[in-house]
Amino acid sequence: MADGVVASLVGVYDADGTVVGEITYWLGARVGRAHCSLCEVTHGMFSQRASWRQWRSSLEVPFELFHRDDMPTDVAEAVTAFPAVVARTADGLVMLLGPDDLDGCEGDLKAFIGALQAALESAALHLTV
Repeated sequence: MADGVVASLVGVYDADGTVVGEITYWLGARVGRAHCSLCEVTHGMFSQRASWRQWRSSLEVPFELFHRDDMPTDVAEAVTAFPAVVARTADGLVMLLGPDDLDGCEGDLKAFIGALQAALESAALHLTV
């Protein structure tokens, strides 16, 4: 990394963002046929968790969220497994958290923040200049 500064964070859900995709995922998650560990961190039963929104708004950089079917092309080229979190830097995208990392958070925001901080440190990245 030239400077190690993160311009933004990008999360990609292991679900599709269409109406049919959202309904299919929601129903599948209720009966144990669909699972997205990033969804478990960010969402409750029907909407984004207040704790997620509050933490996200406290960040010094944007944290964008996409679905498998609506992520930007550069993110699609960088992410090979879902869900995932990547950092956008001046030098490109850096993979931070993959499916196993996110599964380890078990839907807990504090665990997610800890995993993200550890991944940023490991990649020698930081959110501020």
